[in-house]
Amino acid sequence: MSKGKHILVTGGFGYVGSRLTPHLLGLGHSVTVLDLMLYGDEGLKALEADAHFGEWKDRFRLVRGDLRDPVAVQDALAGVDTVIHLAAISNDPTGEIDEVLTRQVNFDAVGQLLHLARESGVKRFINASSSSVFGIKHDENVTEELEPEPLTFYSKYKALSEWLVLAANGPDFVSVNVRPATICGVSPRQRFDLTVNKLTADAFTKRKITVHGGQQRRPNVGIKDMIQIYGVLVDAEPSLIAGKTFNFGFENQKVIEIAEIIQGELSDLKPEIEITETQDLRDYHISSAKILKELGYEPVSSIRDEVAELRKALESGIYNDVDDPAYYNMQSMELDRMGAPYEFLANR
Repeated sequence: MSKGKHILVTGGFGYVGSRLTPHLLGLGHSVTVLDLMLYGDEGLKALEADAHFGEWKDRFRLVRGDLRDPVAVQDALAGVDTVIHLAAISNDPTGEIDEVLTRQVNFDAVGQLLHLARESGVKRFINASSSSVFGIKHDENVTEELEPEPLTFYSKYKALSEWLVLAANGPDFVSVNVRPATICGVSPRQRFDLTVNKLTADAFTKRKITVHGGQQRRPNVGIKDMIQIYGVLVDAEPSLIAGKTFNFGFENQKVIEIAEIIQGELSDLKPEIEITETQDLRDYHISSAKILKELGYEPVSSIRDEVAELRKALESGIYNDVDDPAYYNMQSMELDRMGAPYEFLANR
């Protein structure tokens, strides 16, 4: 495996980024993080407290800035050969707050980032999309070839940004999209607004798992797999990934089945399952056969594994209040509109 790449991780101290940044440093890469630190600096604190930070710090740089700011983006891209783009207005409910803001961050800024990345000499661009672009699908296996049918502003602009990423692919610029399922597990920048994480927290603290609906299929993937696949994509042969889109999620469970897994893992606490009605009809079952076959990827985690890790974290007492707005993107996000990417691209 090649070493010594210089990777820009946008959103490198978000939920996934806070786990991915030390992982990449541990693999021997240099890492620049571009992050507005919108949800706090727990990821940065965890990195600096890592026992290996002393040997990593000369290969790490932080640019505190907005993805929509071309000056901050140009600064962050200095010397970079690979981009892993994670930063976004993240999850469907949060994206519904303001469509224009969601478009500016999840679409306009991606176009600007791609343009500046190519201009600065970046050779590889790895884009985090979302399996939610599929909306409601009743096919037995939802493969990458099926047409996206996004139902929300978040998934709409994720789907559109995929097109930008693929259009940018070329002989000197390898671009690839990854469509993660809903991610679960522990992170320094913890989230409890994700299905498995929320239901596990409720089972532990309230001894009750409230399921809204329950029959919706929701693919999930462990955060350990998420950070692993980005490391794989950094070093994959260009011919294997160039101009491609990969689904990434290995467990397609109904929400009620997820609740039952959690109930089983925390059986000594005797959590009860309560079912309520829901208006959230998103339902999809993704196939990740393509990434398993073409990249030979082998999953390293599962819902059950991540629930066990979540339980350990909850038992340790590091989360004083799992209902704290800091753990919920929609409740804690404060961000104003900024038309800079649109204006930047319009004037090129």
